[in-house]
Amino acid sequence: MQSVNDGERTLTDLDYARLLKLAQRGHAPCAAWLADAEVIRPQAAPADLVTMGSRVELVDLRTRQRQMLTLCYPGEAAPAEGCISVLSPVGSSLLGLRVGDVATWHVPGGAQHAVEITGVHDQPEAAGDFTR
Repeated sequence: MQSVNDGERTLTDLDYARLLKLAQRGHAPCAAWLADAEVIRPQAAPADLVTMGSRVELVDLRTRQRQMLTLCYPGEAAPAEGCISVLSPVGSSLLGLRVGDVATWHVPGGAQHAVEITGVHDQPEAAGDFTR
């Protein structure tokens, strides 16, 4: 289990370009760490890397509860169905991390929440989809 700081992320060049456009429109959650992210070709993305469209298996470090979330763009978000926007605190904490990493974010009221990424499922790049 490895805790990850904001600058320690790996993004595909397509995810990076799309998120840069969101950041340029004033969406702050992703702007802070885009400049320091390592950018790779989608074909080079390891299968355990959280990319846009990945379904991610998480374990809450406090409660040990497991959950599955799909990381999506804001217009596709449906939290009740497990589709979490990359601009949400949860979504922005997951993108670019790998299995075994710990994602942290602050919930309303200021408390810090932490989950371990225990699986990456349905990753577009692993399925050969390099344009999603």
